[in-house]
Parts: sequence; C-alpha cells; structure tokens
Amino acid sequence: MSTLRFHAVKETFNREPIKVTEPERRSSIFGNNVFNENAMRQYLTKDSYTSIMDAVENGTKIARPIADHISTGMKEWAISKGATHYTHWFQPLTGATAEKHDAFFETLSNGQTIEKFGGGQLVQQEPDASSFPNGGIRNTFEARGYTAWDPTSPAFIYGTTLCIPTVFVAYTGEALDYKTPLLRALQVIDTAATAVAKYFDKNVTKVNATLGWEQEYFLIDKALAASRPDISLAGRTLLGHASAKGQQLDDHYFGSIPARVLNYMRDLETECMYLGIPVKTRHNEVAPNQFELAPIFEETNLAVDHNSLLMDVMDKIADRHNFKVLFHEKPFAGVNGSGKHNNWSLATNTGVNLLGPGSTPMKNLQFLTFFINTIKAVNEHEELIRASIASASNDHRLGANEAPPAIISVFIGSQLTEVLDELEKVTNGKLSPQEKTDLKLNVVGKIPEILLDNTDRNRTSPFAFTGNKFELRAVGSTANCANPMTVLNAIVAKQLMDFKKQVDGLIKDKKMKKDDAIFNVLREYIQDSKRIRFEGDGYGEAWEKEAKKRGLSNHKTTPEALKAKVSKKSIALFEELGIMSKTEMEARYEIETDEYALRIQIEGRILGDIARNHVIPTAIRYQNILIENVRGIKDIYGTNFKKIAGEQMQLIEQISKHIENINKGITDMINERKKANKIDDAEKKASAYCVKVKPYFDIIRYHCDKLELLVDDEIWPLTKYRELLFTK
Repeated sequence: MSTLRFHAVKETFNREPIKVTEPERRSSIFGNNVFNENAMRQYLTKDSYTSIMDAVENGTKIARPIADHISTGMKEWAISKGATHYTHWFQPLTGATAEKHDAFFETLSNGQTIEKFGGGQLVQQEPDASSFPNGGIRNTFEARGYTAWDPTSPAFIYGTTLCIPTVFVAYTGEALDYKTPLLRALQVIDTAATAVAKYFDKNVTKVNATLGWEQEYFLIDKALAASRPDISLAGRTLLGHASAKGQQLDDHYFGSIPARVLNYMRDLETECMYLGIPVKTRHNEVAPNQFELAPIFEETNLAVDHNSLLMDVMDKIADRHNFKVLFHEKPFAGVNGSGKHNNWSLATNTGVNLLGPGSTPMKNLQFLTFFINTIKAVNEHEELIRASIASASNDHRLGANEAPPAIISVFIGSQLTEVLDELEKVTNGKLSPQEKTDLKLNVVGKIPEILLDNTDRNRTSPFAFTGNKFELRAVGSTANCANPMTVLNAIVAKQLMDFKKQVDGLIKDKKMKKDDAIFNVLREYIQDSKRIRFEGDGYGEAWEKEAKKRGLSNHKTTPEALKAKVSKKSIALFEELGIMSKTEMEARYEIETDEYALRIQIEGRILGDIARNHVIPTAIRYQNILIENVRGIKDIYGTNFKKIAGEQMQLIEQISKHIENINKGITDMINERKKANKIDDAEKKASAYCVKVKPYFDIIRYHCDKLELLVDDEIWPLTKYRELLFTK
C-alpha cells in the first residue's frame, strides 16, 4: 500500500471518536446568534424597530439617520455576544459566499480608542470587485463594487464576526451576485400573486414565495479524502473502480445513522439552531456515506441565505469531526449522486398556502388557479428552467437512476390529471347555474379528498406536485438556490400577470362573471400546457422520443442548456419584469460558460497528472515485479517456463496495453485542450471542452480502473472506493 494511502487508512481506523454532549432544547437556543425581532426589540428604539419591520414587510427604504440608530443597537448586541468584527456577507457569482472583515475598533486623534459602527458602514461597503466574475460588465481596472444591506435577511454572528447579508452590485449598477435578481423576482411575484389572490380574498395584501430545500451530501473521512488529489482539487473522484458492494442492497437508505456521523449531525444542528436555520430532518440517503438534511419552509430569500450559510457551516463542523463534506453532484461513479430538491410554494399574509387545497369550492378554485398557472409557466419556459440548473457537475447527475432527466416535465398524479381533464370539458363561455354547481361540487369540491393519497413524487420527474407545493428535483447539490428560484418566481409572476389581464378582459368585454372568466381561462391553459405534463418513466427512450414529438427540449449538456438564458424570449421576459437587463443576462451567460470550460480544464489536468504520475508508475513497478517473477521461473524451469508463467506473462501484456492507452488518451486530451484554450469566444470554448476534451475522461478512466484490478493492492497509490465509502 502506498505510504500516503497507508497513513490515511491507519489514521482513520486508529482515531478516537469525538464525543458530543446533547445540546439544550432546540427552541431555547434557536436564533440566539441572530439579530431577530426579539433582539431588535431589546437593542433598538421603537422608531428604528418599526423602520426595519416596514422594510421587511413593505419594502420601504430606511432613512440614513434611522440607519445610524440601527447600527448602534446592532453593534451593542453583537459585542455583547463576543463579536469583534463585522462584515458584509454576500453571494458573488463564484458559487461561494464572500466576506471582508473589519474590526469595530477605531482610534481617536488623542490616542484613545472606541468601538465604532455607523449607519454608513451598515448600509454600504466598497469591496474590491476586480477578482469576482463580471462577464464583461466592466474592465479589469474598474475594480469598484458595492455591497448594500438587505434588511429582509437578519444579521447574524458567526464565530466572532457580525455578518450582514447584502447585495453586491457593480459601480455601474449591474448585479454581480445571486441575491439582487432574486429579490427583484420575489418583489414581482408578490405583486402578481397578490393581484390574483384578491379575486378570492380581498384581505390579501402580500404573497411570499416559500422555499424548503433538501441538501444531500457525502461524508468522507478527512484523512482518506486528503489522500486523493482528485477529491482535494475537484471535489469528486475522477477515477476509481466500483466497490464490490455499493448500494445494491438498499441497506443504507433510512438506515441507522452511524455514531460518528450522528455526532457530526448533532454538532451541526446545534450550530444551525444558534444561527436561526430551522433544520428539522436528517437521514441516510441511498448511497453509502450519503446523507440528507432538510429544514422547515421559509421565505425564499431567507431560505437561500440559510442554505448558502449552511454549506459553509457544514464544511467547518466536518473539519472538527475529521470529515470532508462532498457537495459535488456525482463524487463517485456507480452510486447515487446528490441533489438539492427545491420545494416551492406561495403563502399569503392571511396564512393561506395558495398551492394547498381548501375546505370550500372557492378555496379550491383559488388552488386550481395558482396550480394551473404554474404548470402553464413551466410549459412556456421549460428551456429556461433547464438552464437555471445547468452546471458541469450537475450534468453527471441528470438522467442517472437517482435524478430526473434533462427533459423538463411536470408530474401531478393520475387523480389531479382527471380533475384537469374534467375542467377541460368546461363550456367555453358563460356557465349555466347547473354547470357551475356540478363543477364546484363534483370536481373542485373533491380536491382535498383526492390529494389525501396522492403523495407519489415520481422520482423521474424534474418538477412534481407533492400535495401542497411543487418540487423542483433537478437542482444540483452544489447549486445556489437563488438561480432556479429567480427563474421560477419570474416565470410564474409573468404568467399570473397574463392570467389576470385575460380574466379582467373577459369580465369587462364579455360581461362574464368572475368565476366564469376564471374557468374559461383555466380551461384554455390546461389545453395549452398538456405537452409538459408527463406521468410515466422519465428514464426510458420512449419518453425521449415522445418529448421530441411534443416539442420539449432535451439539452443533455450545460453548453447546450445555457443558451436559453440569452434567447430573445428570456431577455424580453427579464427586462419586462425589471429583474435583469440584457447586459446582466449576457454577463451571466458568459460567466457560466466560462466556468464550465474552466472546470473541465481543471479536471482534465488533474486526471492527466494522477494517471501519469501515480497510476502508470505504479503499474510499471508491479509489471517489473511480474517480470522478475517470470525470470525466476525461467531460471528454474528453463524452456518450459511459458507453461508455468503464462498467467504472469498475460498480466504483463495487459498492463502494457492499458499503459499505452492511458498515455495515448492523455496526449490526445492535452492536444484538444490546447486547441480549446486558443478559442476566445466563451460559448465556443465551452462547447469544445464539452465535445472534444471531456470524452477522453472516460477513456483514460476505463484503463486506469482496469489497472486498479490488476495491480497489487499493497502498492496501489490511491485510496479505493471500498475504503472511502465504507468507513464508519
């Protein structure tokens, strides 16, 4: 066994378990490190508190004098909690969070010192934006960027730092982060959904989009992970033969959580409680050493912030427990990858879930209105949804047995399909009293009963209705939820605007009653969006053929999928809604295509390095051992040695062939990489890396994995799957 692998395995199995004491009651510590309503009431004046709550609930601006009062209270609260620094915490287009810490400490002219934190420091900072992705929005020498306070997401203390959630924009005003477009989309969906909800309840004045994410991840022993260059640098294994035992027996899923992992989870959950992240569910996932964590639903902006924060917290807690967290969508070949299901719904200020059926026909008509409009929105913009979840890492997962295919479709279940079929039969025009009664009592009125047993999620569906919410299952585990949530809320908002315009038009022009107009428009939408609804197996070739007939896209790679982000249709949508300008959308497209090429480039370099500097030398070393063995046999048996050493000689030849194929594959891959690197156009470069470079990964891996089975385990340099995936 190689020295690095030997010490990694030895360290893992000799390690003493970390003991974690049971924490206090969750409710007693929840949000203790968050500047929430309770903290604000204690540390702010009445005017300051009211100003923040107005900003959160109504989107009003906070005056600078009030900001000074708020910053003083926030500083005193943070210092009382042991904070020494503050930072504007933001989410640039790198996929990670960012922060620049400044001390509260200030010096005075007389040499004295004070703790200072003013309204200007709270509301805005100016971090150097030169090294963050910008997609050509500005020149390299134009480094200025601004972070601006987002009062709708409460400040929190992480370690000894006061973290203030902020947006991040360029000097020229364009968004350079995930949060800014999301906040704009949430404002638009609020306006659009509130207008439609008033058809059913005049008391509705605000609608919040809600999100409940499900974070899947792998936990690998830190020492074993460090022994693998591919895990350390790419977050996944680029080679490695499957373990004899994987997930075939389904014995890990929902199984007893290993003690060491449970200690990690308890520690993580305690930290989450202090940070106000309402984690609730934990369990083993399907693959060995794979797990899931899920929270209670929250307002979408806060939920996105919490997920981004959680991933950082998970890394830090894992290090404390000698684990390495792998968020990559497909860190191990041959076993399930990881997703981040986004459960989305709409909730009114009156406490109603607009995607939840009610106790009366009127409430169910409201449910059907938002339900059908959402389906229609997905039908109109399925390519944009596919683009919102596209990444180099998610390409490995989509279409595999644990994830939906790249074709976007909607699953609603057979019983709700029957309801829509009945609604489709509604008379085109004004309903007779009998028709309206039959419709409300026999179709709409029975929806709650129908949904009682309609819980099948159809794991092959990218977008499934699951009782009182839609579940976007295609989001990858590494993704920032803001990307797909910006798109989903935008397209539904646009659809609701169009719906209201049509309904109001029928009421005004054709003198229809409100219910008649709503039923007529919904009937039209049901017909228009039939192609997106699919109840069958999304993995089969039959669905691919059927989807093609229906005119649905099937973009299997990120370079293909991302083009929808800059289509005329998408740009017009986002510009009309005021969520993003054409410049901002084109910049993001360039950033994401460039990132794709860079990730494939990095993985290619890592794979070439491991194959040539680890695998091939080890194979040659073992081959030399075999050659010496054959020579010894020849010395003893003379000309008859071939009969006795035949197997060894075959092994020597097999090893030589694999080495030859590996070397050729690496050389060809490098040549294609050099060609791709000369391409200036980001789109063409990403395509070249996808079509010309990436295919060599499988060729090189195949021969390396074959050598893993042939070479003596004692000298194999890389920690194997059976060691990585089955360490307790």
